[in-house]
Amino acid sequence: MCKLASCVIPRSIIIAASFCASASCVPLVHAQSYPARPVRILVGIPPGGGVDVLARAVAYKLSERWGQSVIVDNRTGAGGAIAMELVAQASADGYTLLAGSTGTIATASVLKKVAFDTRRAYAPVIEMNSQPYLLVVGPSLKVNSVKELIAIAKSRPGALNYASTGVGSGSHLGMELFKYMAGVDIVHVPYKGLVPAMIDVTGGQIQLALGAALTLSPFVKNGRIKALATGGSRRSQAYPDLPTVAESGLPGFERSNSYAVFAPAATAPAIVQALNREISRILTLPDVQEKFAADGAEPAMPNTPAQFKDAYSKEVAKWEKFFKATGIKI
Repeated sequence: MCKLASCVIPRSIIIAASFCASASCVPLVHAQSYPARPVRILVGIPPGGGVDVLARAVAYKLSERWGQSVIVDNRTGAGGAIAMELVAQASADGYTLLAGSTGTIATASVLKKVAFDTRRAYAPVIEMNSQPYLLVVGPSLKVNSVKELIAIAKSRPGALNYASTGVGSGSHLGMELFKYMAGVDIVHVPYKGLVPAMIDVTGGQIQLALGAALTLSPFVKNGRIKALATGGSRRSQAYPDLPTVAESGLPGFERSNSYAVFAPAATAPAIVQALNREISRILTLPDVQEKFAADGAEPAMPNTPAQFKDAYSKEVAKWEKFFKATGIKI
């Protein structure tokens, strides 16, 4: 055994230790002491709906876990752009985060809602859930499959109408993507929400719509509209017998919604990993899973920051390609 008085410590270890005590180990030290003060999660919608509900559930569990306050800060306005800009400009120390719809954030740069590239402005932390979209038709359109819908739309260009929740909304962009990929002409009719839109779909004035399953499910269950397919990349747990649009007539189509967490771009990887790890654990808790089910959603597949970053970059690239190819102006 080496005794203190006679032990000779190699110079390489001394140099390494002194180097680690300096700037190279700052991210690790920060991650070990993180969080040392309250954390804010900015949400771009009002309290009580959508991502706000999930963000509050996660914030509460993080507070319990860390013994440190985690506050949901609703910064509404400009379609979520105010919250996005505040997080993009925040200090990259892990104390200001963004929770939002992946689709809304992915199209923000393309639609010029923000003046920066969200891929460079944010460090993707984790995708939290998946909310399927449903492609539905009203009683005035006698079709039973996506293939039949595309066939009728091609035989009657401009004769069919579809409802959305407004220009630039997820339902609008999803149907425009459907039209582009299918090579069909279906007229857009924007509404101020899916519920008023469904009044006209069930009444026969509008033939179809693509929208969040949470809103459309009651109309499907009471038989007033028919669901042809889900918009996700895989079948929904809530609708296991319903095919995806991709497998039932339009290969490659994918349109669903998810809620995710982002940090400012230069946030230390160790902090991003710590956030990913803690939120991943929270998403498996029974009471959080119940909130998913209540919202017609399901947990996202487990994803690391690197995996989510790759998926997010592909989502942005998809919409860049779509807008360039179609020339659509929002």
